[in-house]
Amino acid sequence: MRRNLHYIIIISFFTLCTGCKKDLLNIENPNTPTTDVFWKTEDDAQRGVNAIYAMFYKPALWSRWIYFRLDLTSDEGFSKSPWVELGDWTRFQYVNYNFGEGNVFTWKDTYKAIFRCNQVLDNVPNIEFANQEDKDKILGQAKFLRALHYYYAALLWENVPLVLKSSQPDDLPLQSTLPEVWAQIEKDLKEALEVLPVAWDDANLGRPNKGSVNAYLARMYMQQHKWAEAKIALDYFFTGEGAGRYSLVSNYQDNFTHTNENNSESVFEIQFSDVNKTPEDADGPSQIMSSQRAQFFAPRSIGWSDGQARYWIVGEFKKENTVDGNLDPRLRYTLFYPALEADFGDKIYGRSWDWDADEAWFRKYARDYFRNNEDYYAQNNFRLVRFADILLLYAEVLNELGNTADAVQYVDQVRNRVGMPALAVNHAEALLGQDAFRERLKVERELELCGESVRWADLKRWGDLDDAGKVQAVAERDPDFKNFVVGKHIRLPLPQIEVLNNPNLKQNSGY
Repeated sequence: MRRNLHYIIIISFFTLCTGCKKDLLNIENPNTPTTDVFWKTEDDAQRGVNAIYAMFYKPALWSRWIYFRLDLTSDEGFSKSPWVELGDWTRFQYVNYNFGEGNVFTWKDTYKAIFRCNQVLDNVPNIEFANQEDKDKILGQAKFLRALHYYYAALLWENVPLVLKSSQPDDLPLQSTLPEVWAQIEKDLKEALEVLPVAWDDANLGRPNKGSVNAYLARMYMQQHKWAEAKIALDYFFTGEGAGRYSLVSNYQDNFTHTNENNSESVFEIQFSDVNKTPEDADGPSQIMSSQRAQFFAPRSIGWSDGQARYWIVGEFKKENTVDGNLDPRLRYTLFYPALEADFGDKIYGRSWDWDADEAWFRKYARDYFRNNEDYYAQNNFRLVRFADILLLYAEVLNELGNTADAVQYVDQVRNRVGMPALAVNHAEALLGQDAFRERLKVERELELCGESVRWADLKRWGDLDDAGKVQAVAERDPDFKNFVVGKHIRLPLPQIEVLNNPNLKQNSGY
């Protein structure tokens, strides 16, 4: 199953590095071998593309720090970390633009991942394959992964350089505008869509398929308010080849544990594993392949508690009950909060609550369901896209295209899975028009997707950060937004060291 992809990556690193006759305790970066000795065979091409996946496991990306940008900077989370500078970067107090954990490290590893994509795209076309389809799949994966990393760069920094060839140390790439970045993402995704399969065999679970590509095409279009184009991408799941291939799992919790991964709801997920318990900066056959999110987001005395959830979300969940009169079960698996034991009978990591009454923490991807502590080696796959998100995105697109009546059914599917009444029963006003439905959909996405790293993109897409009045409304939920400056904090500053070293870069507006 998905573990096979982990072993493929490990073996790829091992074969690539031992070919250079290096001591296994001193393994070089997988991109170190020169083109004189590498990029010759189909196996080289496979190892090259596998090295791209290894970047997911870097602390600056999906192992740890990117969640601080996507979850904690949004109105869902915040930080009371004693590391003041770390907390400042979740409350729009950016002083040192070269702060590693807040900015530079994620920038660096984003471009390292893009570099690995470019190596594949530059060199694999020159390798002779027995089967052209196998070659196309490797190139398609590289294009999808390059688009994915640029998508998150666009969300965070916006005006980033488009590096589309294997870079050299003395390169001075030109800065691109946000529309140019979106255009390149679109190009890569469309080309990947042509060659990636509808599904992979069990040995290759975790690699992107046509569903993964269409999901990111839709997200990319929606951030630009290209609703008609987004609908075409999302139609894949409902009237295209993907129709019937995806469905909501019956148990909501199954989306966040390691016991039911790559299930029918999964559209694209990062394949984390606890097979290697090595230093986080290792880069080779034994590199760490686990998530550290739980360790940094766990409640005090369990983990570092550098990231917390805003308590307003608890109240939002409790505004309505299921058809059986019970609390929304998603609350149980979304947050740790003071009344969790009283509401659902769940102790927190096997113990009763002993923290402040108005505090909450993210429960998704925590491992309290089978252990009473956390560490740096969480094996839970992170679901970057799941079908519930697709349903809600489709509803949003239909509504923006003026088809609110058809949009309702897709929200109701998400609500029905957890026993919530149909919108027409509890929220009839949301069915009265486009604006009312949009406002209700904002709540529905929060209840379903809280803590899943989509909220920052949502706030930007909805225009909730575009003027002072809307920002003030967000600040009523999250006081950190009192620091938010319209037109400035919608994007991060570029790392100042990059601006100083490259005369082709201009610092983002307001910084």
